[in-house]
Amino acid sequence: MKKAIVILAALLLCAHQAFPQQPHPRKKVGVVLSGGGAKGMAHIGVLKVLEQAGIPIDIVTGTSIGSIVGGLYAIGYNAHSLDSMVRAQDWTYVITDKEDLRRQSLSDRRKQNTYLFSTGLTIGKRDPNAGGIIKGKNLAELFGQLCTGFTDSLDFTRDLPIPFACVATNIMDNSEVVFHSGRLPQAIRASMAIPAAFSPVRIGDMVLVDGGLKNNFPVDVAREMGADIVIGITLSGKPKTAEDIGGTMRIVGQIIDVNCVNKYAENKALTDLHMNVDPHGYSTASFTSDAIDSLIRYGEEEAMRHWDEIIALKQRIGIDSTFHPTILHPLRPNVMTEKHRVIDFTFENMTPQDERFLRQKFHLPTSHIDAALMQELTTSMRVDLFYQTAECRLVPVKQPKSAVRTHGIFDEVEKKWNEADGVLVILSAGERKSVQLHAGVRYDTEEYAALQLGLDIPLKTAMPVNTEFTLRLGKRLMARGELTIHPRSFTRPTLTYTFRRNDIDVYVKGDRDWNIRYNQSQCEFMPVSFNLRHFDLKMGLRWDFFRYRNMLGSPSSAPVTLKNEHFFSYRARLNYNSEDNWYFPQRGARFNAEYAYVTNDFAKLDNRAADGTELGKKTGMSEVSADWRKSFTIGSRFTLQPMVYGRLLFGSVVPAVFGNTLGGDWFSHYAEQQMPFAGIGNMEYVDHQFVAARLQAQQRIGGNSYVLFRVAGAQQARKLRQLLDRSTFLGVQAAYFYNTMFGPLGATLGYNNHTKEPYIFLNLGYVF
Repeated sequence: MKKAIVILAALLLCAHQAFPQQPHPRKKVGVVLSGGGAKGMAHIGVLKVLEQAGIPIDIVTGTSIGSIVGGLYAIGYNAHSLDSMVRAQDWTYVITDKEDLRRQSLSDRRKQNTYLFSTGLTIGKRDPNAGGIIKGKNLAELFGQLCTGFTDSLDFTRDLPIPFACVATNIMDNSEVVFHSGRLPQAIRASMAIPAAFSPVRIGDMVLVDGGLKNNFPVDVAREMGADIVIGITLSGKPKTAEDIGGTMRIVGQIIDVNCVNKYAENKALTDLHMNVDPHGYSTASFTSDAIDSLIRYGEEEAMRHWDEIIALKQRIGIDSTFHPTILHPLRPNVMTEKHRVIDFTFENMTPQDERFLRQKFHLPTSHIDAALMQELTTSMRVDLFYQTAECRLVPVKQPKSAVRTHGIFDEVEKKWNEADGVLVILSAGERKSVQLHAGVRYDTEEYAALQLGLDIPLKTAMPVNTEFTLRLGKRLMARGELTIHPRSFTRPTLTYTFRRNDIDVYVKGDRDWNIRYNQSQCEFMPVSFNLRHFDLKMGLRWDFFRYRNMLGSPSSAPVTLKNEHFFSYRARLNYNSEDNWYFPQRGARFNAEYAYVTNDFAKLDNRAADGTELGKKTGMSEVSADWRKSFTIGSRFTLQPMVYGRLLFGSVVPAVFGNTLGGDWFSHYAEQQMPFAGIGNMEYVDHQFVAARLQAQQRIGGNSYVLFRVAGAQQARKLRQLLDRSTFLGVQAAYFYNTMFGPLGATLGYNNHTKEPYIFLNLGYVF
C-alpha cells in the first residue's frame, strides 16, 4: 500500500513538472466613454494617456460621441490615429447636410453659395430620414468610410478587435437600446442622434435617438460584458446657474443635460477609476479646429492628474507596473488616406442609365479607390442623379482570418487587412427625389430684404431632362425657368426664360439723377453648353425685350427718351473658378469672359429717332467683357488678390440699356452690365470703354472673421484709343466680415475721387 502511494505521488510530481500551472489570468479592463457632443474630443486625450501608461483595454462602451470614439477605437484605430483624423475633418461639412461640391460642376457650386437652405423632397412617400434639422447623411457617410471592413451586420463582441457596445434610446416606448450587434455605422449614428437636431434612426419598429436620454455613461453595460476593472470618462463643467441659461441653444442644451443624468450616480459608483474632463469654454457644438485642439489637451491634462492612480491600477489588473502593450502603432490603415485595390463595382437600386452615367463620369472601373473618390461618387449620385441617399461601401474580397488575441488587443488586424485580395465597391442608392428645394435670404442697406427660392425637377423622359425654377422677391423681382437636356454627348443644350421687374436708381458723381422702372423679358437658347468642375462654357442666341414702366429724373437731369425695344444677340461666355472659397478665397483663380454681338433683327442694330430719322449706321454692337482674379497667400492667414477687369463696347450705336455702369461689390448685381469699384456704392454710368485694376488684402482673424482692404484704379473713354487721355478713377475701401451660417455678415466703408463722398454698406447673407 505504501509502495502504491509513493508511486502515485511520483507520478503527480512528474505531471506537475511536465505541465506547469498557467499563470493567473489578468482582469478584463473596460473603458466607458460618456456623451457630450464636441466635448467628446477630450476622450481622445484620455485614451492617449492610457496607452502611454500601458493600460490594456478589453471592452469599450459609449454613448453618443463616446460611441463614435469608442467604436472606432474598438475596430483598430488607436488614440493617435483618432487625433489625426478628427483634426483633418471639415466639421462644418460633416455635421450638416451640405453636399461636398468641390469636385462637382461650377453651377452646382454656385447654387451652394447662393442658397442658405437646400433639401430634397420625395412627393407621395414618407421620408425615412425626416425628424430633425439635420438628416445626418454626411455623418453616416463618414462613419461608413471609417468603418470600412466592418459595415456588414456583425456581432460586436465576437467580430470586432475589441468587444464594443453603445446605447441609444427608443422614443416609441422610452426604452434603452444596447447595441451588441448589427451594422456598426448605423449603431453609432443612432447613439448620437440628438433629438430635433439630427433625424432619428429607424430600425424595424424602433425610432432611435441619442442614448444619453437613458444612459449617458454606460458603466453597467461594460460590467455586464465582463469588465472586472472599469475606467470611466465623463464630460461636465461647473453647474449652471439661472443666469447662464439664456438663448435658444443654451436652453436646449440644458434640457439635454438634465435628461442625461439618468443612472449617472449608479454608474459612477461602479467605476474603479473615474475621470471627469471640464470642457470649460466649449459646448456640444464646438467643432472648430481650435476647440478640438483644446479639448484633446484638456483630456490629456485630466488623465495626467490621475497618473499615479492609473499606474497603481495595473497591480489590480494583474500586470506588472512595467507592462506595456506590444502594439502602439495604428492597428489598421487610415481609410481616409489609404488607397484600396478594386476588384469590381456593384450597383444597387439604380437604373442602367444611372449606372452608365457613373461609369462614364468617373471612368469606372478604376484600379484603386480612396475616401475622396468614395465621397465624389456618393455626391454625384445625390446631386446629378437626384437620389435622396447614396452609399459607397467597401467589402474586402478575402475575409479576414482569425486573429491572435494578445493582452486584449488583436495584434494581427493590420496584417490580415493587408492580406485581402482587394475590395468590392458597392454603390447603393436610396429613394429618388421628386424635387430639390432651395431657399436663400439676404439683407443689405441698398435693397433691404430679399428672398430667393429655387426648385429643381427632373423629368421622367427617355432622354434625361432637368428643369429649374427660380423666384426672387424684393426690390428687384425675378422669375426664371430653365430646361436642360442631358444627352449622351458632352454638351447639354439649355433653354432659359427670365422675367425681371427692376427698380434702379442711376447716379451721376454721387447724386441720384434718374429712377428707372422697367420690365425685362429674356430668352436664351444655348445649344453649346459645357458645365464642368471648374469651367462653364455657353454659346448661343439671346432675345431681350425691355418695357419701361416709369422714369423719374432730377431737375438737373439731361433729357432722355426711353422707348420699349427688343434685341437679338449672339453670345459666347466662359466662366472659370478654381477658388477654394466662394467669398473669401485663399487659393485659386477666377476668370470670366463674354463676347456678344447685339442686333435688333439678327443682323444689324437700327437706331432711329421718334420721327423715324436714322441716327446711326446699320451695324450691330459688339460687347467684350472680362475679369480675372488670383489669390496669393502669405503665411496661413494673409492673402493678396490682384484683379483686372473691364468692358468694351464697339459700334456706332450703343443703346443706353447696355451702357457701362459701376457700383457695389459684385458683378451684375443690380444690372447685367454692372461692375464693382472700390468706394462707389450706387450705380453710376461711365463711358463705353472701361478698364480697371484692383488689389485686395485679406486678413483672416480667428476661424471666421475677415478684414479686407481694397485699392482700385480705372480708366474710361468714349473710344479705345482715348483710354489714357482722361483722369484716373481712384478708390479705396475697408471692410469687416464675419462668415456666419447664414452667409457673410459685414460692413464696408469706401471713398473715391469720382463721387467724392464716403460710402457705407451693410450686408447679411449670400449674394443673389
